[in-house]
Amino acid sequence: MDPTGAPSGGSCYYSCLGIRPSASSSEIRAAYRKLALKWHPDRNPNAAGEAKGRFQRIQEAYSVLSDEDKRALYDAGAFDPFVR
Repeated sequence: MDPTGAPSGGSCYYSCLGIRPSASSSEIRAAYRKLALKWHPDRNPNAAGEAKGRFQRIQEAYSVLSDEDKRALYDAGAFDPFVR
């Protein structure tokens, strides 16, 4: 993760939330809450476009990593975000 909070590499959900792959569910939730508050578009009206994009990536990362089945698929490299 770079100093501005953007994910390094752009696609790793763990780096998007700034956590280790071995993070517990409570660590994932805490990281999500902190970043969601920081990048919520309503809290960043001067950079709404950038904030919206980052907020959406944070939400997507949390959606996958907070679900044990999706996380297992993601860790195995088999997760397809287009299959719900």
